[in-house]
Amino acid sequence: MKALPAIAVAAMLVGGAAQASDAQALYTRSLAATCANCHGTAGRTVEGSAVPSLAGMPQPYFLEQMKAFKSGARQATIMHQIAKGYSDEQIERMAAYFAAQKK
Repeated sequence: MKALPAIAVAAMLVGGAAQASDAQALYTRSLAATCANCHGTAGRTVEGSAVPSLAGMPQPYFLEQMKAFKSGARQATIMHQIAKGYSDEQIERMAAYFAAQKK
């Protein structure tokens, strides 16, 4: 009889971990969605656009560019202002997200 409560507790812990993972994935997708106005849904711009697609962009390159925008080392029309609004952790999450997307 004592095994039943232990199984229930274990199931709740696993379920809680899955919910935390889902919440983190949702948070990361929400961060990436902030790029959609200019860079398209899931980071895919319209063919022929002057704005680069982010989908499939290598993570190190994305990080390098965002840090350059954030520091002011790379000037742009608006990206240098937008990048300053993200923490380094948020930029790393977006870099991983977009790197995992198909072009």
